[in-house]
Amino acid sequence: MPQLLDVRGLCKRFGGLSANEDVSFSVGRGEILGLIGPNGAGKTTLFNCIAGYYSPSAGSIEFAGEELFRLTPEGAAKRGIARTFQIVRSFVSLTACENVMVGAMIHNKGVVAARKIALEILAFVGLRERAASIAGSMTIAEQRRLEIARALATGPKLLLLDEVMAGLNPSEVREAVELVRQIRDRDIACVIVEHVMEAIMPIAHRIVVLDAGRKIADGPPEAIAQDPAVLAAYLGD
Repeated sequence: MPQLLDVRGLCKRFGGLSANEDVSFSVGRGEILGLIGPNGAGKTTLFNCIAGYYSPSAGSIEFAGEELFRLTPEGAAKRGIARTFQIVRSFVSLTACENVMVGAMIHNKGVVAARKIALEILAFVGLRERAASIAGSMTIAEQRRLEIARALATGPKLLLLDEVMAGLNPSEVREAVELVRQIRDRDIACVIVEHVMEAIMPIAHRIVVLDAGRKIADGPPEAIAQDPAVLAAYLGD
């Protein structure tokens, strides 16, 4: 599988605190990679480095053959990296359509073109009938889909999904898993931070596990589920 993202020796330090230490992994085009680990393992910090919110303290990030250095979130989005957030960040006073138009406008400055893209993506994520609804009035499940729609509107090659299934009931989790599969079918690679193990294990091609900022395992889900270091990280020695 051709490589899309290549992270090598990434470190991110905040003063004396090391949030990520010597983390290396790759993501292939169209691959679904699960990123798991206990709370405080450094997963969201790693996302923030890849998406341009933080500059790594050391190491390198290569995306689509280009070395990324001191990248901004806008620069990452323009190159094809999009993300969602643990806590939903919708523009609560805007409609669902207007929220997605914000993402579309990174490449399409015209309102008409952005609206057309937004409506197509809302239909794809199952929110077409909610296009005129104010985002703040939508359910958590709908707002999580809306965040995915806004990210997709930027035209990504890589989508970073940060706990998009948190707070969902079992049927909503199943629907979210199916949506991730459909995104993958569009040849968009996904890196998913997730605590719902029964959701991530069946759809991920590979799983990377972080603990205390370091990578402790990288492999297929069935191997990760039996890895002694992973079990110790989650359950204790």
